[in-house]
Amino acid sequence: QVHLVESGGGLVQAGGSLRLSCAASGSIVFSITTMGWYRQAPGKQRELVATINSGGSTNYADSVKGRFTIYRNNANTVYLQMHSLKPEDTAVYFCNIPRGDFWGQGTQVTVSS
Repeated sequence: QVHLVESGGGLVQAGGSLRLSCAASGSIVFSITTMGWYRQAPGKQRELVATINSGGSTNYADSVKGRFTIYRNNANTVYLQMHSLKPEDTAVYFCNIPRGDFWGQGTQVTVSS
């Protein structure tokens, strides 16, 4: 079993920054697995924000390129640094491990205009 816990969400004004964290635990070798962030806004489908693989290669949604950075430590935590936040970034952000389709409970990010 794998357990993912997100933190770092909150309310921020447009143009501000937040850093999300996802701490993973359980029966998986995190250093060799891809991890990612998704988000879901009210009334919309869940969408990919960013992923990072075991080699450190990253992939971003076009809407966040140049503003968000995904990175991971050498253990079991993946981060999403978000700058220049916009009201349209408002959503619940979820951590994901595609291998096994594991999800965290989500953390709310609200950007006010």
